Amino acid sequence: MTNETKPFMPAAKKLLVTSSPHLHENITTARVMWDVNLALLPALLMALYNFRGKAAIVILMSVLGAVVAEWAIQKFLFKKPCSIADGSAILTGILFAFCVPAALPWWIAFLGGVVAISLGKQVYGGLGQNIFNPAHVARAILLASWPVYMTTWLKPAGVAATDAITCATPLGVLKEASRNPELLNQLSEKGTSLITHTLNQLQVSFSDLFLGLKLSGSLGETSKLALLIGGLYLLIRGHITWHAPVSMIATVFAGALVLGGSLEFAIFHLLTGGLIIGAIFMITDMVTSPMTNTGQLIFGFGCGAITLLIRMKGGYPEGVCYSILIMNSIVPLIDKFTVPTKFGMVAPKEVKA
Repeated sequence: MTNETKPFMPAAKKLLVTSSPHLHENITTARVMWDVNLALLPALLMALYNFRGKAAIVILMSVLGAVVAEWAIQKFLFKKPCSIADGSAILTGILFAFCVPAALPWWIAFLGGVVAISLGKQVYGGLGQNIFNPAHVARAILLASWPVYMTTWLKPAGVAATDAITCATPLGVLKEASRNPELLNQLSEKGTSLITHTLNQLQVSFSDLFLGLKLSGSLGETSKLALLIGGLYLLIRGHITWHAPVSMIATVFAGALVLGGSLEFAIFHLLTGGLIIGAIFMITDMVTSPMTNTGQLIFGFGCGAITLLIRMKGGYPEGVCYSILIMNSIVPLIDKFTVPTKFGMVAPKEVKA
């Protein structure tokens, strides 16, 4: 039978060609989001223990603002079913609340949740499309808008007779002391280190820094133990890998050790501020972090280096928020150089003149 007379052969009825992925796992967006919410529970309980009712109000209003913004934008602007049940809006609200002080007025906390969802997430098209970490977008905007409210810290319950008394954070005390030449000379004459002076001023120890006791600061950053418990849970569940967190933490520790010249200085920077919460819960965001392990190592190194640079040379005592936002902006560039060539594709050859 020739090609001209060969009858038309219909395609097999059972052959189904679909786009990738062809393998599916029993992991949904909702399952991941609720797992992360669960991982934040130890730090949330510590926030309530340290700052009591004021912490509850800030967290509640932040989550409420995020949920309301998610519902309103999806219903009235995008005209699509609301996805509040997946837990992503609640997660964004909690993470924003963990980045602000307990003294924050309720209406700013509510506004922060709205800003995180609207300008940090939905403006890019919704979940999975955002470029920057939504919680830190809101924190950066509110810090520029209401700097006094965003930097008014309360003493934890049990340290002062009332939770209306303000207190400086460990990084804030260190920053102010490092800018006082007269104080530095006095400490040098006494043979007292800057870190020892800071701990004495706050009447805390390194164990207090680790456990999150008697410390002022953002709601979710005080207890490093609680954050590590949550991070271990996410690691076991397979939602994060060790690459970015270890890279960021190790960079800050090694840099502080070299620049500060003492192990005491390095440990202090490891256990203060938002380093641990940033390394575990912010830079591991699947949407705003690199896709490869190599890219995550580079990403974590950049976040750690910028954090330490701002802490030691910048105007603010803390640099975690801005370091993550800056590195978020170059994630596409990191992916470009670290994502391997797709299977079956050949790199284009150089055209010879």
